[in-house]
Amino acid sequence: MKFCKKYQEYMQEQEKKKLPAVGLKKLKKILKKCSRDFQTHNAIESTQPCPHHCPVCDGTFFPSLLNEMSAVVGCFNERARKLLEIHLASGLGKCFIWFKGKMKGTHVALVQEGRDLVTYALINAIAIRKILKKYDKIHYSKQGQVFKSQAQSMHIEILQSPWLCELMAFHINLRETKVNLSNAPALFEGCSLKFNDDKPSLSCELFDSVQIDIDLTCSICLDTVFDPVSLICGHIFCYMCACSAASVTIVDGLKEAEPKEKCPLCREAGVYEGAVHLEELSILLSRSCREYWGERLRTEKVERVRQAKEHWESQCRTFIGV
Repeated sequence: MKFCKKYQEYMQEQEKKKLPAVGLKKLKKILKKCSRDFQTHNAIESTQPCPHHCPVCDGTFFPSLLNEMSAVVGCFNERARKLLEIHLASGLGKCFIWFKGKMKGTHVALVQEGRDLVTYALINAIAIRKILKKYDKIHYSKQGQVFKSQAQSMHIEILQSPWLCELMAFHINLRETKVNLSNAPALFEGCSLKFNDDKPSLSCELFDSVQIDIDLTCSICLDTVFDPVSLICGHIFCYMCACSAASVTIVDGLKEAEPKEKCPLCREAGVYEGAVHLEELSILLSRSCREYWGERLRTEKVERVRQAKEHWESQCRTFIGV
């Protein structure tokens, strides 16, 4: 079965949840019309390929795709954030959240929702990738890949979302939970934590057409991320390493970083204020790398105490005017 048909069938099943989606069929019609019209025009005048910049496509195709990508990633982030907020809440806090009605159902429903959201993210990521490849094929261009890069800089690329990494870790953490998921979509093959030369990564597959691998090595200390945090550009670092890169102390936190401070990897500015602490990933790594985690806890405790002491001594000196 072709992907487009699989995608349409999957999204029809999701309609009752009112989830936004990429209009794959509509976008393919735009490209088909462009190709047909240009071929008709070329038959009279020349045999040149469809131009790199097509006013018809550029005026309808990219704006439509941009709006749909924004809706998909916005919906995914909000639903994933609420789900993990419930799961990670304390006993009393969890009761309060359930009472407020942020999510209805049982623990089984919570697990199923997490699984469904990962599937939703990956299948839409594949749809976006395929339609942009089709655009480049029709136009003999690389504008589709340029658009993808622009979407990443605008933070509407769903594979950049820190909540995808958190949901993958959430899925692995609950793997031992005996929950009946017999009604789960067969598209989803599950997530796993892999180690290659002692370097961990999160891996996820979706119906054999794509595999997502998220590297869990901090590019600053070159070790497994500890107390991981994801910047809004999608890159993951140790919390203390991120604070160092942002020129702030752990007492001040990343929200105090100057807007001019850049990600050490992509060099994008203003990525620290909206950083997300990856608590599910932290739980997963602490269970899977117990010896390493214990050693990092000991060494970082010393550094945290030192920074806290320096911070409060500075505050006291400022207060008394020394």
